Amino acid sequence: MIQQPAPKPDVLARRDAIVAGLRRLVPESGVIAEPIRLKPYETDGLAAYRQVPLAVVLPESTEQVAAVMRFLHEQGVRVIPRGAGTSLSGGALPLADAVVIGMMRLNRILDIDYADRCATVQAGVTNIGITQAVQGDGFFYAPDPSSQLACMIGGNVGMNSGGAHCLRYGVTANNLLGLKIVTVAGEIIDIGGAHLDAAGYDWLGLLTGSEGQLALVTEVTVRILRGPEGARAMLAAFRSNEVAGACVDAIIASGIIPVALEFMDRPAIHACEAFAHAGYPLDAEAMLIIEVEGSTAEQDFLLGRIREICERHDPISLKVSQSAEESAAIWKGRKGAFGAIGRISPDYLCMDGTIPTSRLPDVLRRIGEMSESYRLGVANIFHAGDGNLHPLIMFDANDPDSFARAERFGADVLKLCVEVGGCLTGEHGVGVEKRDLMGVQFSATDLAQQRRVKDAFDPGWLLNPSKVFPLTDALPKAA
Repeated sequence: MIQQPAPKPDVLARRDAIVAGLRRLVPESGVIAEPIRLKPYETDGLAAYRQVPLAVVLPESTEQVAAVMRFLHEQGVRVIPRGAGTSLSGGALPLADAVVIGMMRLNRILDIDYADRCATVQAGVTNIGITQAVQGDGFFYAPDPSSQLACMIGGNVGMNSGGAHCLRYGVTANNLLGLKIVTVAGEIIDIGGAHLDAAGYDWLGLLTGSEGQLALVTEVTVRILRGPEGARAMLAAFRSNEVAGACVDAIIASGIIPVALEFMDRPAIHACEAFAHAGYPLDAEAMLIIEVEGSTAEQDFLLGRIREICERHDPISLKVSQSAEESAAIWKGRKGAFGAIGRISPDYLCMDGTIPTSRLPDVLRRIGEMSESYRLGVANIFHAGDGNLHPLIMFDANDPDSFARAERFGADVLKLCVEVGGCLTGEHGVGVEKRDLMGVQFSATDLAQQRRVKDAFDPGWLLNPSKVFPLTDALPKAA
């Protein structure tokens, strides 16, 4: 079980005064302190772990965020940033003595600049909300995590989120131009902006993926791209996970970079077909969703090359979508995959590790062996093109033994990712889920240097303090 730091008794004793101070800074409806109203904030997408926070504050502007941060810093109160709560690594899991700062009321599109192809939005705008704001003019925002209907751009920055189309367009870091942040002491700082590069140190690169450890993001400037002429998706079904993994490696090795290259195994195929009725091949052990885009001639050429590669791996079936409706159905199944798995298992852990694509066949075989050893089902659904694995380990949270086996299974999967030359996380972040595995990938010297960066931004370790670093490291030196 994941352990959390002990709460500060003095902060708990001053709870009423802290809440009263917050209510002087934010409109009454923006401060939540009643136990029943705090319950929705006790967990995030890693719902196996729960803790009701001290209070929740919902600011409506960068200035209010800054005022709240100044006050909490003066009071020595820990802060947990929260967007939509879709984190699958426990990135927004509260502490009993912490105040959650929810960004959902910072939800305005501030500026759209088609000439310079960028948009500035507040941190609480949803991922899909950016595309919806610009698609009428033929543009879109490229990163598309599966939770894009709900997840917020500030959280995407914190976790450096990706999605199915990041194979071609890159993850959040590759589509980011500027940030407005609030420091732990309540200072407002602008980093980057509506231009391609900024002078000096790469603060944008440092803050992207920092998981709320260094500052709170309140505004984001992103690249928007002109939409493609067209796109088509292709389904390729195979007799084993290993063969499908070998086909993925062959496609990438050929030099072809599809827009998306997604993997689903038998449990995932059946669960998603029951949900979306997309025409997935139910006789397959594994399936690839491959999407290309461009002019009709480009699509035909790329799909022809990809078909040739797939045919060398003895597929059960190959199917190319013939309409926008067929493509939408294919993606409805994939985008709804995590919810669909909930139909066949009471609970699951969604892992997130990244490996070299050449190791896919071997890693998928070893995950299958782990599944048998731990006596737990696993559904593999992931971004195969960039080796970002998402094994869904199925268990029963009401059975302590089942839960414990699921945790050990997940840890072994992540250790395997590092063993074969990959890393602990691709797009979900470290959070609390992978915190105690950081020593598997990083040496003590590596972690000490990372702690120095944290110390520089947040000397008191008040910002999301129980995340990312092993718990013995996640405390200020003076504690």
